[in-house]
Amino acid sequence: MKTAVVTGGGRGIGEAIVKRLDAEGVQIAIFDLQSANHLSSQLKNPSKTISVDVKSEESVSSAIKEVVNEWGRLDILVNNAGITKDGLAIRMKDDDWQAVLDINLTGAFYCSREALKVMMKQREGVIINISSVIGMRGNMGQANYAASKGGLIALTKTLAKEMAERNIRVNAIAPGFIETEMTKRLGQPVKDEILKRIPLKRFGTIDEVAELVSFLTKAEYITGQVIVIDGGLFI
Repeated sequence: MKTAVVTGGGRGIGEAIVKRLDAEGVQIAIFDLQSANHLSSQLKNPSKTISVDVKSEESVSSAIKEVVNEWGRLDILVNNAGITKDGLAIRMKDDDWQAVLDINLTGAFYCSREALKVMMKQREGVIINISSVIGMRGNMGQANYAASKGGLIALTKTLAKEMAERNIRVNAIAPGFIETEMTKRLGQPVKDEILKRIPLKRFGTIDEVAELVSFLTKAEYITGQVIVIDGGLFI
């Protein structure tokens, strides 16, 4: 049985990814600062929830070791944990800049580095980073978020080059506007304006992102790629 770690797996896109991998017979460790016991109880396969602060190297290292000690291996890492603290760059507080970079980018680096120590010994593994179209295009009021997600894309490509000889694949997914708690807070007038720009005339769903994650766990000749899932927004 394959073993996966999903960061930020207790809600939203992360929760959908956990459920999809569980349906495919994967045992899963959910890394989340908030409790995910409600989700773990719904899963068919062995699972566990671990309170992990991804911006802490010590917290990440301890959690990865706990997973490997119990299940013996680590096949899939999905770096999904992320936050936003929006504001125009000229007014952005240092703390808001650093908090987003620490979780969205440094957290993914810490998790990847620890996972790779295991995957290299196995000579196989898959890392999937949840980036964003904002990391490719930029966005007003999101300098910190765009920098973190753009950095995650660069990290993806670098790790893919470094790890290919060990049969470890590293890819990124760049969602556009997905129906989550975050997009629900936008307000209908803003959502209507966004929908006018999306050729498919709807927001994506968390299950569609999870389906793409599932595909990339099995796509054995794809590595170093950024797969955009945005309904054609940035064609």
